[in-house]
Amino acid sequence: MMHENEIPTDGVLVRRLLVEQFPQWAELAIRPVESAGTENAIYRLGDEFAVRLPRLEGAVGQVEFEQVWLPRLAPCLPAAVPEPIAVGRPGQGYPFPWAISRWIDGSHPATVPDGSPEGHRLAGDLGGFVTALREAGTAGARTGYRSVPLRTRDALVREWTAKAADDIDAPALLSAWEHALEQPDWDGPPTWTHGDLIPGNVLVDGDRLSAVIDFGTAGVGDPACDAVAAWTLLGAETRKTFRAAGGFDDAAWARGRGWALTFVSGIDYYRHTNPAMAELGLRAVTEVLAEPAG
Repeated sequence: MMHENEIPTDGVLVRRLLVEQFPQWAELAIRPVESAGTENAIYRLGDEFAVRLPRLEGAVGQVEFEQVWLPRLAPCLPAAVPEPIAVGRPGQGYPFPWAISRWIDGSHPATVPDGSPEGHRLAGDLGGFVTALREAGTAGARTGYRSVPLRTRDALVREWTAKAADDIDAPALLSAWEHALEQPDWDGPPTWTHGDLIPGNVLVDGDRLSAVIDFGTAGVGDPACDAVAAWTLLGAETRKTFRAAGGFDDAAWARGRGWALTFVSGIDYYRHTNPAMAELGLRAVTEVLAEPAG
């Protein structure tokens, strides 16, 4: 398990919950979905559905949030998002609400040659997605996990940089971090952000964006956090296309670099339990430090 106090799940538990609460689907095949996700266990249910069970109490709020907001956001967006189908209640020894959504076909983006037409198309699609998301109505929405002032992560970044010091250039990271902290705060109206545009939350059909999933960190606030896709997904040339399509000004782009550096937290934390997330943290840091800060 990845976390203390994590609730274990398996296909047997999912079957028991379905028999108890949704018997119309209880005979469908259940398959665990391989994922680098850290807060939810995912199971494919038949060909049409996905079952999502929070691993931690802190992830429980995502269930209600996605039920309420994803149907409102979906019509505004140029790519698919999860379609909520049903919410399950605690049962069979499992203590949390859980969710069933429509399965979305697609694959996670593989590395494409930087500067290739394929890479630029995907980068443009991602920028278009965050622009459309930013324009959705925000009345009544919560603050996003990463759409808050960057300085709220200062202590965490310094702590996890020290823990990952054998893997990265820690002084360079802290210098880049301090440059990001020096940027002006967002002074515009709160806008929608996804907050976690990493490969595992992006689905593609060929070289085009087809869906964005896992809105557990989504909410409103500073749009800079969605710039993290530039360093978690893209290379130096294609991130220029993403920036232009996403409309990030200089200050937002610099704050976005800071948010990408916060992924340093995963390098040591997930080193043995989730190597894909540890590698993602290393990639994000490496990509940021490989380019000028200006």
